[in-house]
Amino acid sequence: MDGIIKGTPFEKLLSQEVIFLLHKFQKKMGSSNVAMLSLWLALYMVFVPSLATVYTVGDTSGWTTGVDYSAWTKDKTFKVGDSLVFNYPTSHTVDEVSSSDYSTCTVGNSITTDNTGATTVSLKTAGTHYFVCGVLGHCGNGMKLAVKVESGSPSSSPDKPSTTTKAPVDSSSSWSVSPFMAALLTWLAFSVMVIS
Repeated sequence: MDGIIKGTPFEKLLSQEVIFLLHKFQKKMGSSNVAMLSLWLALYMVFVPSLATVYTVGDTSGWTTGVDYSAWTKDKTFKVGDSLVFNYPTSHTVDEVSSSDYSTCTVGNSITTDNTGATTVSLKTAGTHYFVCGVLGHCGNGMKLAVKVESGSPSSSPDKPSTTTKAPVDSSSSWSVSPFMAALLTWLAFSVMVIS
């Protein structure tokens, strides 16, 4: 098992509990290379697509006036599939806007808008995405964010805007596990319990 996990993307991602279950699975299955290769392939197909990064805009400061969002983005590389989480009081908004509206802090022409206090924006397309607070004067006071998104796949189209959904997340950068992965790990744990 160590040979299958060490040196792969799973080494940093799998918890000790999951590694324990995989060791137990290997003992029950014997040294079957086919079974272990199938398990490794299934894990790889599930984990690799779910390695998108979730960024909390402004980190602990959140989405507010008085934060230098250009400095916040400086050391980050955004890719298609990543998400931005905006945490803010409902007296603010998160508006995705055009480049010209961003430059001039023009509000009222947003591509998408949300004011729920916890907004998650999935970065679905490559290119630069622009966000401002739609409250008059807030953009001019620094509540504006430009995020350059690198292509995660050759089929990305920079013409479509990203979508906005509500989903609060409080970490500044994390990976997420797909529902399929959760189901797979549950099945694996159940199988190990039934076999033992």
